[in-house]
Parts: sequence; structure tokens; C-alpha cells
Amino acid sequence: MHIDWNAFGEVLLVSFGTAVGVMVLFAFGTALLAGPGASGSPADGATAGAGARAIAGLCYLACAGVVLYGLYVIVS
Repeated sequence: MHIDWNAFGEVLLVSFGTAVGVMVLFAFGTALLAGPGASGSPADGATAGAGARAIAGLCYLACAGVVLYGLYVIVS
């Protein structure tokens, strides 16, 4: 049995980087939706603006795209 350690390391690094990237995108989108009162200061009823909601939506859409592409690669 022969293990191609170079290919194994490449898969490990790409999968780790992709997982971290998706988590950062999702966390960024969630932070944008949380609004300005989420930093520990007393919330004064302010919510995320339209721009923040749009950027958060793009972050979630990018996360969904990465997941769907991963499923496509696995299935094909």
C-alpha cells in the first residue's frame, strides 16, 4: 500500500482553508445582521441597515455556494 503524502497534504490544506473560510464568512454575515448593539453595549433597538443585510445575504449565499459545489464534487 502506497500513500501519496503530497496529495494528502494538499487535500488537508485545501479542506482546512475552505472550512475556515466558510466559517469566517458565516460569522461575518451573522455579525452584520446582529446590528450595532451586539458588541456588548446596551442595545438601543438599532437593527442592521439595508446595506448590512445585503452584504450578510451575499456572505450566506457564498457559504451556500461552497457547500453546493462540495456536494457536486462528491456526487460526480
